[in-house]
Amino acid sequence: MDGELFPRERTEIAPGAVHVPDWLPPGRQRELLDACRAWARPPAGLRTVRTPGGGTMTARQVCLGLHWYPYGYARTAVDGDGAPVKPMPGWLAELGREAVTAAYESAPYDAAPYDIALINFYDGDARMGMHRDAEEKSGAPVVSVSLGDACVFRFGNTASRGRPYQDVLLRSGDLFVFGGPARLAYHGVPKVLPGTAPPGLGLTGRLNITLRVGGLGTPPG
Repeated sequence: MDGELFPRERTEIAPGAVHVPDWLPPGRQRELLDACRAWARPPAGLRTVRTPGGGTMTARQVCLGLHWYPYGYARTAVDGDGAPVKPMPGWLAELGREAVTAAYESAPYDAAPYDIALINFYDGDARMGMHRDAEEKSGAPVVSVSLGDACVFRFGNTASRGRPYQDVLLRSGDLFVFGGPARLAYHGVPKVLPGTAPPGLGLTGRLNITLRVGGLGTPPG
């Protein structure tokens, strides 16, 4: 963010978990936001996710490539309007490859391409409880890009939802990648900070674009 006394730097939060501040420049943030708005429209658009216990997630979601529902994947929006899920764009899969290369500061990522995107929209009151991204068969790193309002991102351990964990402030354009020993760590969003989005972005609330490699073949549904 402009005007800060000390620039934010790339930080390894835990082995395999890396925060890269200000990774996505403003122009690409606006392009990604425009794409998210198109994906959120029906069919298979933005929906409220209901849990098996009868509760609802406060963050609303749309999926690309494969449709995530608690707790599996399908080809159609099985807990929404039943329409076929929108395809995963090649340029978004490439963004995932770029993100892993940037986070790990290594040779370009050349494993299986990213084929699933989960896009969560948070208003000022939305939260995300501690959970693991465990429905995939691939161990490829999870890529998370933030747009809009800042949030407190809680990154924990692989054994339980409790401590130890670290709270990381994620702002618009920030990248967070977790793989290797951190791939199945619990994580969540206990707080969104309303009114902190860049004025020029044109977004009220927060969007989180999470990219994954499924390794699932062709799920039913």
